[in-house]
Amino acid sequence: MTSFKTLDDIDVAGKTVLVRGDLNVPVKNGTVTDSTRLNRLAPTLIELADKGAKVVVMSHFGRPKGKKNPEHSLKPVVPALEKALGGRTVAFAEDCVGPTAEQAIKALQPGNFLLLENLRFYAEEEKNDEGFAKQLAALGDIYVNDAFASAHRAHASTEAIARLLPNAAGRLMEAELVALTKALEQPQRPVAAVVGGAKISTKLDLLGNLVQKVDKLVLGGGMANTFLYAQGTEIGSSLCEKDMAEAAQEIMKKAKAAGCEIVLPTDAVVAPAFKEDQPTQVVPVTSVPGDQMILDIGPESMRALDELLDTCKTVVWNGPLGAFEVRPFDTGTTDVARHAAKLTQAGKVLSVAGGGDTVAALEHAGVLGQFSYVSTAGGAFLEWMEGKDLPGVAALKQ
Repeated sequence: MTSFKTLDDIDVAGKTVLVRGDLNVPVKNGTVTDSTRLNRLAPTLIELADKGAKVVVMSHFGRPKGKKNPEHSLKPVVPALEKALGGRTVAFAEDCVGPTAEQAIKALQPGNFLLLENLRFYAEEEKNDEGFAKQLAALGDIYVNDAFASAHRAHASTEAIARLLPNAAGRLMEAELVALTKALEQPQRPVAAVVGGAKISTKLDLLGNLVQKVDKLVLGGGMANTFLYAQGTEIGSSLCEKDMAEAAQEIMKKAKAAGCEIVLPTDAVVAPAFKEDQPTQVVPVTSVPGDQMILDIGPESMRALDELLDTCKTVVWNGPLGAFEVRPFDTGTTDVARHAAKLTQAGKVLSVAGGGDTVAALEHAGVLGQFSYVSTAGGAFLEWMEGKDLPGVAALKQ
């Protein structure tokens, strides 16, 4: 993981630096509604500009399916990017390759910024086409990848181009890789992984990899129901993938062989339906009424998890422990997340979290900024947790 260059290893003064960022941000009525990704990219762009580089930013935006489509233009992102850069001006090129892009770069002064139009207006981008990568590479002198969120895809702007120019990881990519290395590759032990969410079918590879790497695997959400069912526990009308019982048993066998303890809830908050204003009760997981569904972990399970985290040095988190979107089924996730945050702030635990629902759940608990590192890269974070080599990262190591 440390075999890639960073901004400390490259001289950018007077050079044109092509930065692959992730500007795939939500836009409503022509306005960016969440600037998190832009704010995280900004330090790399500012550092390069302050070192005298012409900073050329490339990104995909939405799914225009390889055709130019005004609805998927990156132009509306410019004002939000300028704001993230502290009010500095960002020029915009109406194309990402060819004469339009070349002229815009030629007109750019060192220390200034240019955003190229959506890379996915060309089908060759997603095909990792060498010719398209060469067209992109011809625009600059150095390539910097600061889009970990796109690193799991072998595209022309994330993989092929890295083989054509001197390259380095941007500060966001660097921070992500350092955090992930500390969490699973070279962790301080004991390590606990907290994995929640609705289904195990989407996380089989992830669970299979984690039981080989962590000391405790804590399961919550609908996924825990499937494991309870696989153990022969009656779970009433709870969300459960009954056809995955055998897969769950296999993971339990694998965990036992690897010396990893799987931790399941011992009590649960149940209700007749997943809706607000439902009558709820706390029951042992072995006594769930037939007409009730498990929607959160119970107080006994919460206390046990808090105590378990007290014994750990590293915590990796993906997915909520209950149906946190509807109160009061957010209690378990919020309580345990706050405890993990408290341990992190006290310097007792390194905590790394990621995945879409996870970010929302931690934000809901008010602890998003209190974990050691929170990844906003959904798919890339999950593939890394699955133990897969990410093409965009591997290309930087060559």
